[in-house]
Amino acid sequence: MSEILNPLLNPDELEVVPGFTHSQLQGSVPALATEEDLKLALEQAFDYRGDVTLTRRDGSKVEGYLYDRRLGKTLSDSLVRILPQDGSPRVSIPYSDVAALAFSGRDTAAGKSWEAWVRKYWEKKATGEAAEIEPENLD
Repeated sequence: MSEILNPLLNPDELEVVPGFTHSQLQGSVPALATEEDLKLALEQAFDYRGDVTLTRRDGSKVEGYLYDRRLGKTLSDSLVRILPQDGSPRVSIPYSDVAALAFSGRDTAAGKSWEAWVRKYWEKKATGEAAEIEPENLD
């Protein structure tokens, strides 16, 4: 097995990819002036860990978790799928039907980085509190 390991490699130097930083989208309402603006905003909504509110061209609104998007050749062929907050059946909405988007729900993973967790853990340990390795309740 020792022939497999290269003694010249330092594992700390192998990590060359910077960590991913999530932007603060909660409460924002992106401008959807162009097709590219719409596509980018819906891609961000897909990556968002909270609910969004989509306003359709007819004025109706759907609030829920955007869990899927399918990019077609045109906006009419492309769609997003949402789990509505009110528990009603899943909804598919063509990109061409989206008039506005708001990041309306709380980002459930905001501030939940590994570094934040370790900092809280050691703060509790330092004050004598019980510090557990159990995950926090997201509600």
